Amino acid sequence: MVDKEEMGASLFSRTLDFMENDPLEEIFALNMGDFVSEFLISEELANKISKSAKDKTTKLKSQLKELVSIYSLDNTLCVLGFDSKDEYVVYNSIAKTLTQILDVDACHIYLTEEFTRGLNFDNKFLGLVGSSIDFDDDIYSKKLGYSKDEKSFIVKAFNTLEKIQIKDVSSIDNFVPKYELREYDVKSLAVVPMHNNAHVVGVIVIENYKEKTIKRAYMNLLETIARLFGTSMHLQKTVEQVEELIADENVVTEELQHMRAELTALIGDLGSNQQSFVERLAKAVDEKGQYKVAHSQRTAELSRKLCKQIGLNEKTTDLVYYAGLLQNIGKITLPESLFANKGKLSKEEWEKLQNHPNVGVNLLMNINFLSEVIPYIHYHKERWDGCGEPEGLKGNSIPFGSRIIAVADAYTAMTSDRSYRDAMSQEEALEIIKSESAVKWDPDVVNALYEVLK
Repeated sequence: MVDKEEMGASLFSRTLDFMENDPLEEIFALNMGDFVSEFLISEELANKISKSAKDKTTKLKSQLKELVSIYSLDNTLCVLGFDSKDEYVVYNSIAKTLTQILDVDACHIYLTEEFTRGLNFDNKFLGLVGSSIDFDDDIYSKKLGYSKDEKSFIVKAFNTLEKIQIKDVSSIDNFVPKYELREYDVKSLAVVPMHNNAHVVGVIVIENYKEKTIKRAYMNLLETIARLFGTSMHLQKTVEQVEELIADENVVTEELQHMRAELTALIGDLGSNQQSFVERLAKAVDEKGQYKVAHSQRTAELSRKLCKQIGLNEKTTDLVYYAGLLQNIGKITLPESLFANKGKLSKEEWEKLQNHPNVGVNLLMNINFLSEVIPYIHYHKERWDGCGEPEGLKGNSIPFGSRIIAVADAYTAMTSDRSYRDAMSQEEALEIIKSESAVKWDPDVVNALYEVLK
């Protein structure tokens, strides 16, 4: 067995931890233990399985407790389980952040009755829980939402699990603007269902006050965010059901097995959605930053190669890779027009651009599963000689992941075309980086770069 302390665990493969102590549990996780032991494996192995599962109920409850403790509300997007209006206000913040990320004018979030405990929507099956619009009074007192029988494209998107994008709302008959949401100004919009396969929890609506097509990179990101929310909320709901079963003294083994299979499947889905979210967020950052190539992806790939060359473990390599993807994440909350400016930037514009790593850190701190990459992003503008930002850290006091990203980012930037210059050759870029080794860059990382590129 590989030493986990030495190797490190992959950021999105933590479910393996629950199988490692007993490989036979993988069989039971598929709810096929009895069938396999009876028909497909040796008698000796069948006896082993039988002995290890004498008290399946206790064992299953123990496994479920472990899963729940790790994949609790604190380790997923904590957007469920609110009991008061004050707690639901977090959805307003989410909606406002989405308007910045997607460069749209308004965003509204609707959830089903199942996920709106503590709120009353007068029997509407979709209720408005969050909006980027600032209300003069309580948003929830308006009880805005949709009934199942309403002929609205929002209801249609919910029922079909398919996104709907409308470039010109005047061209459709079933758009009834909600006055309270200022939808009388809406010219174009998109609706994306929040779901995990067939389990749908609500919809996200984005709106523009002029006819506008949302860029594909932004729509891809929005769809991933919607799936991430849907999966996270379904997972949190399942966790509640699991906790009830654990407390039930009369629960049968088959119920626990079924719930374990469902829970582990959801955890796998969450990991896939998280990874997709990071990658699509990076593409949206590059789109907004108007890079001609996938700068973030190239930086992340080179960072990963440097980690392997240096001999870092799998977990650290994963963290550095995702930090490399997201090192320019602050740009996602800046208006696209700022990057289209070919003239001289104003002092305010320049400060917005310069401050983007800090903006990115603040954004990541609100996404729990990415919290471990924060230090690498926060300090990747530091310099080896201590003259960098934001803290003026020097030498080995700079996180190693930050030093790796700094070199990968510099090399990728130098060898990419920009609006104001052509790309440098590999030799030119390496020469510049070598000349600044032990000044800007960690000499060991620079040496690793030479090894990777030779």
